[in-house]
Amino acid sequence: MNIGLIGLPNSGKTTIFNALARLQAEVSSYANSKSEPNRAILEVADDRVATLSEMYQPKKTTYAVVELIDFAGLTQGAAREGLFSSLSMGLIKNTDAIALVVRHFHDEPAESSTPLRDLEKLEDELLISDLIIAESRLERIQKACRRGKKTNLLETEEKLLHRIIDHLSSNRPIRDLKLDREPAKMIRGFQFLTQKPIMIILNSDENNFGKNENLLQEIGKNHRVIEFAGKFEMELSQLNDQEEIAYFMADMGIRESARDRLCTAAYELLGYISFFTVGCDEVRAWSLQAGQNVIAAAGTIHTDLARGFIRAECISYDDLMLYGSEKQVSERGLRRLEGKKYIVQDGNVLNIRFNV
Repeated sequence: MNIGLIGLPNSGKTTIFNALARLQAEVSSYANSKSEPNRAILEVADDRVATLSEMYQPKKTTYAVVELIDFAGLTQGAAREGLFSSLSMGLIKNTDAIALVVRHFHDEPAESSTPLRDLEKLEDELLISDLIIAESRLERIQKACRRGKKTNLLETEEKLLHRIIDHLSSNRPIRDLKLDREPAKMIRGFQFLTQKPIMIILNSDENNFGKNENLLQEIGKNHRVIEFAGKFEMELSQLNDQEEIAYFMADMGIRESARDRLCTAAYELLGYISFFTVGCDEVRAWSLQAGQNVIAAAGTIHTDLARGFIRAECISYDDLMLYGSEKQVSERGLRRLEGKKYIVQDGNVLNIRFNV
């Protein structure tokens, strides 16, 4: 799972990145031409992993992860340059979701900005980017048809692109367009930005953090939104004393670290669950979209497990905690053998039987 951070210049986007990643990437008060993004891997906090590790005493414990990608600040007219250069566009299109960072603090470069106005600018740029992609593809299809290369498939795609262009032109994202299975499959390769799940990060300063209920409700009408005190939480992430960290968090009314809040929001936004594999070699958490079957889970672990899948031994984390061992779970008939159509549930502990 990967999340792309996008924001206008001086939105504090890289400050947010540093707070989440506990790194010290360069933070500038002014836009620059840097196009190579900052990257970090965030471990998804899960008490169940620690508990399983205590139980099995493995050589290695591995948490599920979220990759965070901090892209260069968006500039005016960015649909043809800056963030949406060919290099950045390819990277952004491959993200699973986008987090739009919106400033809610005051400094000299952007005194006239407001969170809602900046959010509108960001959404407009995403719409424009998708509109350019759709119009460019439509133009190529029309040229092919004029050359006598018209096919039923191209005709279907042409009609779909007209529908998408009309939708985008009315300032509506593609994710709001109700598409049947086949049309959705047809445009999957475009990886339109407004088709991706989006969350909003309201980057507040230390003085107004936690006092923006009305603003959060307004943004929350259309998007999932979380609030960070970016600069404060970046400084907090650099501390090593856990008691000191806990004191400052309590003083600010922050219940969880920025990292944990972001990972929770990402799981909810994308509809992910966690399942586990356990043993003396490794205890590991894996991310999977809710509703996927055990073949998808097996493929998440290794493609060979999906290709040679036979059955999955399945127990629940709760049963394992209740009865204390796999043996006790099995003796109560709570260990199951599941076939390829089984839908994996959050907290399943799986052992994949396979033969390649």
